[in-house]
Amino acid sequence: MKMGAKELREVEDSQAQSRLKKLRRKPIYLILENVYDTYNIGGLFRLADALAVEKMYLCGEMEIPPNSRIHKASIGTYKVVPWEYKKSPQEAINELKKKDTKIIAIEQDKRAQAYTRAEYTTPFALVVGNESAGVTPETLALCDQIVEIPMWGINKSLNVIVSAAIVGYWAVSRLKS
Repeated sequence: MKMGAKELREVEDSQAQSRLKKLRRKPIYLILENVYDTYNIGGLFRLADALAVEKMYLCGEMEIPPNSRIHKASIGTYKVVPWEYKKSPQEAINELKKKDTKIIAIEQDKRAQAYTRAEYTTPFALVVGNESAGVTPETLALCDQIVEIPMWGINKSLNVIVSAAIVGYWAVSRLKS
């Protein structure tokens, strides 16, 4: 079932889809808001595959597949991760809230709590924002919870992929099977 980087880059869409039918996805979603860097988008596809997320939403002003840099950075995982483009994260959030999905933003904010203190129950969605501006205030207002990763140095935040990976793996490790 596992595919290496070379296989993922070269797999045909139809072959990828047939292999995916056997994969059990977790009721977890990723919502990307205005993520600028195509390499970050590709890396988030790799993370979404690693966590076996149900779906990834690409929202707002950002590139979407097919894009050569997303293809390269994702090593082809954009073919195996269900994804959808929405004009705004609000559209994705509204859709997910109809399924009783808890919406959790990863953001430095006065209302945030440490990601290790949050309660993670499925279904949930993790929202990540633009590399410079973060998650917009409008989107934060729609979230059920805001979590942050403590920063002890001078830098205010981590790369969007790193942040999503830290919180995503922490959350999945806390779920009851």
